[in-house]
Amino acid sequence: MLKSIKKFLSVSAKSMKRSAIREILKLLQKPGMISFAGGLPAPETFPIDDLKEIVLEVLEKHGAEGLQYGTTEGDPRLRKALVDRHNRQGLKIGMENLIITTGSQQGLDLIARILIDPGDYILCGLPSYLGGLNAFTVYGAKLKGITLDENGMKPDELEDTIIHLKELGKKIKFIYVIPDFQNPAGITLPESRRIRIIDIAEKYDLLIVEDSPYREVRFEGESQRMMCELDTTGRVITLCTFSKILSPGFRVGWVIGNQEILDKIVMAKQTADICTSSFVQKIIARYIEKGLLEKNLKKTIALYSDRRNQMIKCLRKYMPENVKWTEPQGGLFLFVTLPAHADADTIFKKAIEKNVAFVSGSSFFCNDSGHNTMRLNFSFSNPEIIEEGIRRLSAVIREELTGK
Repeated sequence: MLKSIKKFLSVSAKSMKRSAIREILKLLQKPGMISFAGGLPAPETFPIDDLKEIVLEVLEKHGAEGLQYGTTEGDPRLRKALVDRHNRQGLKIGMENLIITTGSQQGLDLIARILIDPGDYILCGLPSYLGGLNAFTVYGAKLKGITLDENGMKPDELEDTIIHLKELGKKIKFIYVIPDFQNPAGITLPESRRIRIIDIAEKYDLLIVEDSPYREVRFEGESQRMMCELDTTGRVITLCTFSKILSPGFRVGWVIGNQEILDKIVMAKQTADICTSSFVQKIIARYIEKGLLEKNLKKTIALYSDRRNQMIKCLRKYMPENVKWTEPQGGLFLFVTLPAHADADTIFKKAIEKNVAFVSGSSFFCNDSGHNTMRLNFSFSNPEIIEEGIRRLSAVIREELTGK
């Protein structure tokens, strides 16, 4: 009998950690539990009837091709549909600048695989998306956090950090940014700051990884140009996904970048999964061609906007005065900040007892800070559940802060 596999594990496997968010979701099967923990789209947004028709159409017209292996770069029709869509929105790219991945999470993994050597530094927001941080550290990256303010990553602090790390002889590979409705903070980088960060990357010859899963889920305010559109030197790699605008179950995303970088990503993908599902790609391509993506996205935005408004209304109604939160113009999350002495992990345990859940903010901080913060998802729950959940959570927080 094999006693342990520990001695057989690679260095990267030994550094792997379970996702704190995925582990929390396992706890939420309890009857009556209200969860603001996951980043789950609302099932009401899934266009099941439209997809039924398209699945049959694809099987009838392209069945053999759809059930066969496809090219690693992705289905040509889907890639063209996405390239055309981006070009209509102002981004000037060709087919050579876009490839399909099995979700944008695979894109993060492949980027890390081709760029990171053990000991390389990655600059990221404080806080930042846990899935990205885990994808980088498993390849041996060192994470250095840059503080966020109400407009996102602070450029002055970013440049000072770069100078300091270079003086210490450290090698920096890229800056990781989630510019639109950042996960977990819900903050959006204004265009002026995007340009400043790009200028800094060019000055110190760094790449930028622009993670953009939420960009199109905007409720209000003016849309900011993508960093890859503002980039003039080919140093921005952008990740997008259908998970938040169509269905996470499809597991289809795409990467935009210069051809040399994408060629390396394709090589890495060939050893990972050969290709993303041909069948699913053909379904999505036809869905876009029929104009259904834009139609359904409008409904999704309206639904999420109402749910964000409801959550903010309930936070104002129930939360103690010394609790603060962001009010995002889009996306799926808002971020709550408690008084400095509060511990969200302790509050989480008590909240679970009251049948309400969230994600402790410290999970998103690479420097072990943020223990007085929490991320709340508003996309998944209906208005009545949001009110009851915030009422329960506020009561737990009030008791923890005041003893009453």
